[in-house]
Amino acid sequence: MREFVEIRPSQQLPGVATLVLSRPPANALTRQVYREIAEAAAEISGRDDVVAVVMSGGHEVFCAGDDAPELGTLNAAEAEVFTRVRRDAVRAVASIAKPTVAAVTGYALGSGLALALAADWRISGDNAKFGATEILAGKVPDAAGLAWMARTVGVSRAKELAYSGRFFDAEEALALGLIDELVAPDGVYDAAIAWAGRFVDSSPAALAAVKAMFADAGH
Repeated sequence: MREFVEIRPSQQLPGVATLVLSRPPANALTRQVYREIAEAAAEISGRDDVVAVVMSGGHEVFCAGDDAPELGTLNAAEAEVFTRVRRDAVRAVASIAKPTVAAVTGYALGSGLALALAADWRISGDNAKFGATEILAGKVPDAAGLAWMARTVGVSRAKELAYSGRFFDAEEALALGLIDELVAPDGVYDAAIAWAGRFVDSSPAALAAVKAMFADAGH
């Protein structure tokens, strides 16, 4: 039984399910949460009743990144485990064999931004804040997240964002191509569901094959 991550099939739109991250108040990511994300991603990837997936952190915040208090207690061996389970979780989201849409509310920071980038598309509230903020705490970002950011915004801009760790708003994220649609904060989830719903009449096997082809091409 997962404590912080849940899969919720849509009642209004059969074929769409939501992978919900729920660890209030900021959905900070611990080793346990990362393991639950990887497990839920693998489960939802294999479900025949799900054609497309929305990833949500709820109405208030998508994900503010790694749990700093937990990180501060880890010895070297435990820190290596943390890095591994973080990598595995981000890659598990990217490997979901279905179209995926991140519904970004509030904040997508650090590893939270990496999780959002692991989705195929991102729908954001116009008040959301983004940032590859790890360097501000003397930490190193997830490598896959950096690679996706570089492919999305270009290497030069990705370096500027990662080296500075600065926050940037939803308007800049849209201009950079990091998000695909900007909506009012209260409409983020519904817009993400609608986006995912465009694919429910498509062949799941064909969708999975096309997604695999993009992955093989490094996208």
